[in-house]
Amino acid sequence: MNLTNTILLVEDDDDDVFLFKRALKTAKITNSVNVLTNGQAAIEYLASACVNPQANPLPFIIFLDLKMPHVDGFEVLSWIRTHPELDSIVVVVLSGSSQPQDQQRAYALGARSYLTKPPKPAEIKQFIDSMGSRWDQNKDAGPISLAG
Repeated sequence: MNLTNTILLVEDDDDDVFLFKRALKTAKITNSVNVLTNGQAAIEYLASACVNPQANPLPFIIFLDLKMPHVDGFEVLSWIRTHPELDSIVVVVLSGSSQPQDQQRAYALGARSYLTKPPKPAEIKQFIDSMGSRWDQNKDAGPISLAG
């Protein structure tokens, strides 16, 4: 599977979407962001991206809210991890919950990181910097786009 430099944000709260996009801008991250407002839409998007990546670009990273109606973030994580072709996508959980059991469950289901909402620009930048060995920002093919 070829990943694009697209960021996928799965978030049902408009205010949190605004804050996330502002945090990216403040961190000078200029990647395109696709926003989906529920877990079912995320599953459908990813399933479609596997079949037709031109229609729906396969993201290199997903920022995933946990607490959504109908299909929650835990269910999305479980679905992603049952599809080996999506293993290279990094999933970062965004949640208002700081409950240890939520964090443990998210990590057990394959989340790479767990950030409490709203994420601060420095937290997003720190996470991306921590992935530097995986995403060489100096290469043209790297997924992170930074503003000058």
